[in-house]
Amino acid sequence: MTTDIWSWVRDAHRQLAEAGHHRLADAIVELPEHATEGHNDQLDALYPEAVAAARSLDLPWVEVYLRHWRVQNLLNKRQQGETVMPEVIDLLDFAHREETAGCPQSVCVVQDFAICHARVDGPGYVAERLEVVGETLDRIEPGRACYDCLSREYSDALEDDGRAAEALDHLDTAANRMRAAGQRVSLRFHQARAGTLHLLGRYEEVLELLDTAERAERAQDRQLDERDQRWGALLRARSLAALGRTREALALLPDRAEAEAHADLRPAWTQTVELLVAAGAWENDAELGAVLAGWVGYLDGVGAHRPCVDLLLAAGRLALARGARTVALTLAATGERKLTRLRRTDGVSEEVAALRAAAEALSEPELPVPPGELTAYLAEAEVPFETGADLLSAALDRYRGEPAGATGLAVLLATVLGGLGHARAGADLLWQRLEADPGDRELTATLGEMLIEARDAEGVRRLADRLAATAPADAHWIRARWAAAESRWTEVLEQCGAILALDDAVLNTRRLAARAATELGDHVAAQRFYQELLERALPSDDDAPEEEDHRRVQETDLWHLMTAASANRDWAAVRSAGGLLGIEFDEPEGPVEEEWQLVTVRAARTNGTTADLPAVRTGPATARILPVLGDDLTLNHGDVVVFAPALLEPPPAEDAPEEERRAWRPAFELLTLLDPAGYTTYWIDGGWPGDEAWATLRERLQEAGFAVWAYSGDHYRITDPADDEESLPGIYAAFGVPPTASAAEADALLRRLTGDWPHPLAWPALAEAAGADLARHEEIVERYGL
Repeated sequence: MTTDIWSWVRDAHRQLAEAGHHRLADAIVELPEHATEGHNDQLDALYPEAVAAARSLDLPWVEVYLRHWRVQNLLNKRQQGETVMPEVIDLLDFAHREETAGCPQSVCVVQDFAICHARVDGPGYVAERLEVVGETLDRIEPGRACYDCLSREYSDALEDDGRAAEALDHLDTAANRMRAAGQRVSLRFHQARAGTLHLLGRYEEVLELLDTAERAERAQDRQLDERDQRWGALLRARSLAALGRTREALALLPDRAEAEAHADLRPAWTQTVELLVAAGAWENDAELGAVLAGWVGYLDGVGAHRPCVDLLLAAGRLALARGARTVALTLAATGERKLTRLRRTDGVSEEVAALRAAAEALSEPELPVPPGELTAYLAEAEVPFETGADLLSAALDRYRGEPAGATGLAVLLATVLGGLGHARAGADLLWQRLEADPGDRELTATLGEMLIEARDAEGVRRLADRLAATAPADAHWIRARWAAAESRWTEVLEQCGAILALDDAVLNTRRLAARAATELGDHVAAQRFYQELLERALPSDDDAPEEEDHRRVQETDLWHLMTAASANRDWAAVRSAGGLLGIEFDEPEGPVEEEWQLVTVRAARTNGTTADLPAVRTGPATARILPVLGDDLTLNHGDVVVFAPALLEPPPAEDAPEEERRAWRPAFELLTLLDPAGYTTYWIDGGWPGDEAWATLRERLQEAGFAVWAYSGDHYRITDPADDEESLPGIYAAFGVPPTASAAEADALLRRLTGDWPHPLAWPALAEAAGADLARHEEIVERYGL
């Protein structure tokens, strides 16, 4: 097998673009970057359309390619296991059919198969992984890019079998073979080798290897991407921590937010932090415990059984060090459950047993009050969460009162466990209480919350089915909230409608229904739900008890109402709701078209990435877009849009530097296009005329109803035709033509306004649309190297 995957990608991209399938052509270039960099939202937005297009065009090789990169993202960046196994097996079958067997990416699907089994139980599937990867390595040339990836996968299997020295030998042999075949050894290969050296305790060599490999990359003019920078820093931090060089490790360790955003960082991040805790350089607090518990729960939910056990053991050791008895016991129980999903438990079962024994050996706390008074005590006293969990566990064990009292303790303990990241354990506790106290609505409501937080679909179904006969509204509410958690908005509306048919006075149901309608683009329904809510809610200044807060009119209700009404052009409703918030409008009636402030509107590009667009706010929830935009966005200059009312980023703190506070602009999420201005974009390119000339051009174009937006910066240089060795400052800008002007008029206006510039501009697409002399623009492009 000799076909080069990236050569094939370039050819496929060119052929698709020439055939007019530009979105699919762009997808095959962009999808691997999204997959490997962990741009999960962008990948999820791009993938469905791309794979559907490949199928409709009967391009099985492209389908294999797209599906492989999505699976790589699910396995590597999102660390999924058993949940993705059906897709991996189906893809493996598809990639080895007659019509796809020759696809160069089919080899990589073998790697997907091996990685998936590693996520489920790496040590348990060592033999199968070594066999399938080894057989594939034997039949491909070392000069192929996939030889690098598969060699790393083979090494990983050896490491999972406790054979790190053999893994290192394998990597070194593979590297020699690749170099002999003229293949570059990738930086990621060197990072994998650094991980093997770390397992062998050769920490100084890890640091030396990473420095050498990165210098070699830069010497070849290769820039380290975001992923390589993150991993380089993390691998160094881990080895530095192992060497006791904690200050250097802390300086390099990626922020916790990075590990939150990139699940593949979490195992090594946790190992590093555990080393730092042992050295007294990192605080081992309940917040760290909750973070790790959340990661354990995630791995549990996606069927990554072995990584889940490994991580919970680390979290358990840290919990023991904190003296957090209930948390440690909860982790031990999770470990015992996960052991039943592993094929190979030697060694790890003993570690789980040791965790339980050590947790049980921790002393139980003395109760400060009788069990029946503990709930009130905890409400008043400032007791840390983990201490509260220990007290509640002890009280529940000793409680001899009425079942209702025990239920209250169980509900509070479940809530505390959920706050500590153990939602599934909280749900398990409440399931046990449900048999003793099936009619307690607080119990069932909290159980529903815990099940949704734990992403337990089967548990949600089971609870809803149980409640359907005795409390149908509660059953519908649980189903509605679960559907919302999974963004199934049509189902949310159906379930909310069923609740309203049973009880027309409910308010939170209308809030959720309005959100679902907004997500579905049904702003008329959203406005109706909010207006109905206002008719039934208590005034915001009502003196009802605090627990009735949800029955008061909330400020957010009014903002959402204004947003929906703006989308519906119901300006009277906008003004009415705004008045309740104290907003003053310039005009007492008519459309709200004012100029308030500069804001940022965040919109999705066609490739799934987002763009932050400068805009002028024209009302409570409307703004007019300022820049001239390309075809990767569905918006353009002058378009009036409706945005969601919630700020995407908080304003700078009061003590932030004045420059930062002055530069900050509120950022909002695009909701819908309200009034399109109808501008068409063409691109202009050429020599920079100077600040004065450019300002004059912008002013004259604006006076004529046109628009221009510069995208190039000071770094943009073009060829000086008078001297090939020199360069000139350039300008690359988007030119917006209003719907009232023709391409010919736009072409003539640009020629008139820029004709006396020392270096001409080129606008070939506009010239072609105008039927003007295209040769002139082609000659400018050639002369100036545009």
